[in-house]
Amino acid sequence: MNLLRGLTARYARSSVVCGLFRRRSLHTNVVETLRERNFVHSVTSDDIASRLQKPVAVYCGVDPTADSLHLGNMVALMGLLHFHLAGHQALPLVGNATGMIGDPSGRSSERVALGQNTLSKNVAGIEVQLERFFRRGTEYAARRIPSLDPESLKPVRILHNADWYQNMNILTFLGHIGRYVRVGAMVARDSVKSRLQSSQGISFTEFSYQLLQAYDFWYLYHHHGCRVQLGGSDQWGNITAGTDLIHRMPFSSTLDDTGVTSEDNDAVAAKAKGDEDGAFGITIPLLTTASGEKFGKSAGNAIWLDEKRTSAFDVYQFFVKTADADVERLLRMFTLLPLPRIEQVILTHSEAPERFAAQKLLATEVTELVHGLSGLQQALCATAVLFGDQLSPIQRFSAQDFADTFAHDQRMISIPAADIEGKSISDIAVLVGSCKSKAAAARLVSGGGLYWNNEPVMNKAWKPLAGTGDFIGQGTIGIVRTGKTNYRILRLLNDL
Repeated sequence: MNLLRGLTARYARSSVVCGLFRRRSLHTNVVETLRERNFVHSVTSDDIASRLQKPVAVYCGVDPTADSLHLGNMVALMGLLHFHLAGHQALPLVGNATGMIGDPSGRSSERVALGQNTLSKNVAGIEVQLERFFRRGTEYAARRIPSLDPESLKPVRILHNADWYQNMNILTFLGHIGRYVRVGAMVARDSVKSRLQSSQGISFTEFSYQLLQAYDFWYLYHHHGCRVQLGGSDQWGNITAGTDLIHRMPFSSTLDDTGVTSEDNDAVAAKAKGDEDGAFGITIPLLTTASGEKFGKSAGNAIWLDEKRTSAFDVYQFFVKTADADVERLLRMFTLLPLPRIEQVILTHSEAPERFAAQKLLATEVTELVHGLSGLQQALCATAVLFGDQLSPIQRFSAQDFADTFAHDQRMISIPAADIEGKSISDIAVLVGSCKSKAAAARLVSGGGLYWNNEPVMNKAWKPLAGTGDFIGQGTIGIVRTGKTNYRILRLLNDL
């Protein structure tokens, strides 16, 4: 872990960075922070800034359409993390009820209905990832904000919207909630209009989705003190459906808390709209690359937050390949680095773009945020092995780092130390499967195509000695590489 401590210390030693972090208050108006970092697409009212001078509850929903979150989800979650770090109550909501319906927003066709077993599996996976994201995000923030006291923050509360729908039947929903919603407003929303104009059309099931999300906001407003909903820009119609329902439908404890009273609807709506403790929505721009592609895709595959689906190494590599035109924007949105630090690295990058300073910083920050320090260590170790990264030379890593990084990689070969005693590099290349024969290894050496620990082998008869500087990782690791990407990791086991 020495490398990671060095990286963290490098940031901490910067007087400019530390000074900026110390001046940041946990109750700084988070809307301005979000605007500076390009998170704000639209707000339902400019009054939101003054309302957020005091802590409120803020929610962001995720439907369990898969068993893992992906980078597209992370954009909104980063916004919610900013609220959490600023002292507000973060309420990530798992849509285990709405997930059975399917949100038509941004869709040209109806989603495939999820079976109960699949839904339960997806919900369980997302719950784990939400808890892990906010825990690691807070730990990440604490390493960069000296004044941050994680113990003083309000605990993140993960909620499930099936909790308030499970005992509600269709007659209750339509009779007590549906009467406050106007069909004209529902049809006018972009997510519905675009589908109505398409050949696919829209089912009543998906048409009703906005009403369910609206009631989610209403319920959270009255039962959890939630005053702000955060979502992608494609959620604008669903969010405003919620603020409208809050304005129109009063709260009552007499009829299952659904809000039916004898008051005149218009009078109630007028009263709610004049209430200084109103409900607000913030939408975040849908993130695309400078080339117009949807962000979070790599060769057509989503970049998942679950390390079993997308490894820390793959997350690192995704971000280190970021285009120059995108890197500053992503540094603002996916890291907690102060803006002057980001501007500094962009300037450095512009002077020597071939060094990819901005991309490497982005990849390092995001990997640590998503996968923690151990995940970052593994990503850096794998990068050093595969690409000979000068920032993280392989000599810096321990035997345990290699064991953790390549634990499930068939290219790591564990062999008793005694079995390589007296063997030449040509013998070892055959032993680990890099070459089919000693003659083939010798030809590679002659052509400069055989590498040991990322250094070209000059003598086919050279014999690396176990327990010496010939091996890295406390004298137990040797990396045999042929060509650019064909490698084997030799791990020596101590004799018992």
